[in-house]
Amino acid sequence: MNKIILETTNLKKSFEHTSGLITLFDRFNIKIKEGELVALVGPSGSGKSSLLHMLALLDEPSKGKITFDKIDTKGLSSIEKDKLRKNNISIIFQDNNLLLDFTAIENIMMPLIIENKKKELILEKAKKILNDLKIADRANHFPNELSGGEQQRVAIGRSLIAETKLILADEPTGNLDFKTSKEIFSLFLKLKKLKKTIIFATHNRELANRADYKLFISDGVIKRVNAR
Repeated sequence: MNKIILETTNLKKSFEHTSGLITLFDRFNIKIKEGELVALVGPSGSGKSSLLHMLALLDEPSKGKITFDKIDTKGLSSIEKDKLRKNNISIIFQDNNLLLDFTAIENIMMPLIIENKKKELILEKAKKILNDLKIADRANHFPNELSGGEQQRVAIGRSLIAETKLILADEPTGNLDFKTSKEIFSLFLKLKKLKKTIIFATHNRELANRADYKLFISDGVIKRVNAR
């Protein structure tokens, strides 16, 4: 039986607005197992990105706690959270966050360069990822020389190279055509077989229905829904 990698306990997120207090969700409890592929769905503005940011330990919940691999993250310092995230969590941001002065392959290599891994090993891994993502011919191009879809694939490649336990993706196929979206999802399925846990926010109904299950956010409530 796969172990629980991520757990939320009575998680709540709210914030002050000119129109009053807005609650994105409240009393959210979930246990996500190693190797699960989970789709996060719901209307725009429902809180999908906010939830991903909290699971990535980039934002604090208003109440409740997040437990990662049996570690209660509530009492961790910023430095401890940074270390846990660097070693265990990969994030694919909606706006890519690529480094403009570095090429596609350099952007993908960056997480391991920061960790001072052997350059030969990093380069070999990055080349394989570029090939898997079907952009090997764009390795030495800078972000402003890439299409939106190519930039997104580089961002995905950067998240994959560190081989973390958890991958959080905010609309990873949002800027991609249908064919490329299916290729990226196939890559997620391969990672699932390697017992990587993947949570991805999406508006793509077909991809969401191919996940193990869906977390549907609407009107301050998060419900687990079986995928078709």
